[in-house]
Amino acid sequence: MMEKVKGFLANKYFKFGFVATVYLLWLIWLGNFWLLPGLVIIYDLYVSRKVNWTFWKKRDGKKKSAIIEWVDAIIFAVVAATLIRMFFIEAYTIPTSSMEKSLLIGDYLFVSKVSYGPKMPNTPLSFPFVHHTMPFSKETKSFVEWIKRPYKRIAGFGGIKRNDVVVFNFPEGDTVILQYQDVSYHSMVREYGRDYLWKNFTIITRPVDKRENYIKRCVGIPGDTIQVKHDQLYVNGEMQAVIGKKQYNYFVQTNGTPINPMIFEDLKVSKADQNYNSANSVYRIPLTDEAAEKVKTFNNVVSVTKLENTNAAMMTNAIFPHSPKYPWTEDNFGPLGIPKKGVTVKLTIDNLPLYQRIIDVYENNDLAVKDGVIYINGKPETTYTFKMNYYFMMGDNRHNSADGRFWGFVPEDHVVGKAVFIWLSLDKEKGFPGNIRWSRMFRSIH
Repeated sequence: MMEKVKGFLANKYFKFGFVATVYLLWLIWLGNFWLLPGLVIIYDLYVSRKVNWTFWKKRDGKKKSAIIEWVDAIIFAVVAATLIRMFFIEAYTIPTSSMEKSLLIGDYLFVSKVSYGPKMPNTPLSFPFVHHTMPFSKETKSFVEWIKRPYKRIAGFGGIKRNDVVVFNFPEGDTVILQYQDVSYHSMVREYGRDYLWKNFTIITRPVDKRENYIKRCVGIPGDTIQVKHDQLYVNGEMQAVIGKKQYNYFVQTNGTPINPMIFEDLKVSKADQNYNSANSVYRIPLTDEAAEKVKTFNNVVSVTKLENTNAAMMTNAIFPHSPKYPWTEDNFGPLGIPKKGVTVKLTIDNLPLYQRIIDVYENNDLAVKDGVIYINGKPETTYTFKMNYYFMMGDNRHNSADGRFWGFVPEDHVVGKAVFIWLSLDKEKGFPGNIRWSRMFRSIH
């Protein structure tokens, strides 16, 4: 019986039928039937064998050389890993503290592409396994733009839900200062002016899929209205649900004696975050609300005060939408409606700063203002209908997160995937093996 089963599985027609079925299902998922001729190649590979598709291999029965075996294995591994990375799951590392304490620096994550549907590459011709820059280089692009594809997302398990932890391409990453790639070009323009930057630095552009990857929590979905009042986020008029582990910056005044470093380790406050002014015995440290209550009980602590930025006049260039008409700070922000595909808004000179980048950059229109009149693609307009859905992202580390409060909305074509679980976590401040955070390994992300 087993011999018959083995013989059936080894039958060339069974192999062809199985592979052809998988291939057809893949084409249906992609929605691209221009690749149907691939069935002819599959038929020849498994049945007719008229063409030597693996020409580098010997077909006369001789054993393959070790080099050929390695080449064969490497080609298969690269193709398989590329397809997995493109359509199913991708590894990601937490580089900054913007999501602490929910996610920590040194957490290694898997990001699901199928949760929201894989996004097809805008620039399909690129060096495998790197993002935008060639290995061992700071300037050489890892992709070419001979072929550019419009935005397309194939079917996934669902859409972005409120409070999902999302990986996305940085919306302001379309233009980059090559010498300072970790700084937003647009924030530098607001600070120093465009002419100064173009005269003194090398400026490059990047397509959507090659912009830096960011990770934040989606606090607002299309159609929502968000507002931050005295550090607290409200969504559609209701306080944000308790989710994740949010933290804020606090001033901690002591009686002149420093706090025991072991206590900071117990509170999971990194050494880099322990800012201590010995002259007046004040710490500036990020804490969760629970940790702040615990610090208040220490004998040498005089007071614990949460920071709140109320100086809107000083934040015009930093806080979205970067207009004096909107005197907001990171701690008192909004209310702000989140654009939804198909919804039409009334346009005025006053509210144009909210939608200017959407109309001009994300949705590729020619926007101009002349004599108080708004022109879109050369025509005067008083309304605008959004072509895409938009999302609002914030970090759980509310005072140490460069998020939507600083650069605005995330378009749907920038969304990469959903962070699903941590497979490894390493503490950079400790040596091996003490640097392994065993309690965080193989934990799902909420």
